[in-house]
Amino acid sequence: MEDFPPNRTLAELGEHTVIQEIMRHAPSKLNGDDAAVLNHTAPNSRCVVTTDALVHNRHFRLDWSTPAEIGNKVVTQNFADIEAMGARPTAGLLALSIPHTMPIGFVSDLSKGIHQRLKAYGAELVGGDITDSDTLVISFTAIGQLGGNLPPLYLDQVRPGQHLIASGDIGASAAGLALLQRMPRADIPAVFDPLIQAHCATTMPPGRGFVARAAGVTAMTDNSDGLIADLLTLARRSRVAIELFPHALEPSPLITQAAAYVGDDPWQYVLAGGEDHTLLASTYQPTPTGFRVIGMVSKNHCDSTVTVGGKTPAYTHGWTSF
Repeated sequence: MEDFPPNRTLAELGEHTVIQEIMRHAPSKLNGDDAAVLNHTAPNSRCVVTTDALVHNRHFRLDWSTPAEIGNKVVTQNFADIEAMGARPTAGLLALSIPHTMPIGFVSDLSKGIHQRLKAYGAELVGGDITDSDTLVISFTAIGQLGGNLPPLYLDQVRPGQHLIASGDIGASAAGLALLQRMPRADIPAVFDPLIQAHCATTMPPGRGFVARAAGVTAMTDNSDGLIADLLTLARRSRVAIELFPHALEPSPLITQAAAYVGDDPWQYVLAGGEDHTLLASTYQPTPTGFRVIGMVSKNHCDSTVTVGGKTPAYTHGWTSF
């Protein structure tokens, strides 16, 4: 298939050509029929499915992120939900509501970013849909497999006496967002590049959720809406209290430097930031590889709470859709 000038619009090329361009950059032998037929990847397996929609100027901005970074992000945030159940991500579906005036170069680079992130998991883009729209909306459905007899890592399975553990950075994405909200990306000092990448192209090591489930973790979620907000959901669903250790959450030197640069409190990024997609889990067992202890779980004596060093957190808000 020919390479199109990246500024050719979708209207000029037509729907079928645009779909072929997506499949060229994110290939799969399962894609292209009326529906994809997936093979079970493990004995005694169950299918795990989740979906998310990213809306331009609400969940991402084209002056902040490249199309490839957006593709990376949409895969990561959905695959994090699959991993949070203790499952292995295996496939994805992409639905694009996109203005017909958008250049084909955007779609090509978005598809490349999606494919690169899928490859890290050994997964494939197996189908989707595309339609004209006044607003750019990127919807992604993630499919995973939960093998073996161990239960899924449901939110209501946190128990008193367990350790609370985490895998991944906490606060880096929020720090990157704060910088982008204050100045053009080109003007942000290069020292903060890891924080910008943490927001625009979040990644997580594949397989951490599977490892945690195999190691005896009983409940897990990912830090998508904010640390306190997501842990409050865990605490309420399981009817427990969670005590976080301040020393385990101390903002990194780079996060602290970024907060000072824009005049923020770095603890705001850690406690309320979200979008790091850090895996947060509870366990009686030794801490699995790639995780660290950040708190303890106790009985709920009156109301499900999350405290930091025995105190009410300074920041408790998180992301909400409305």
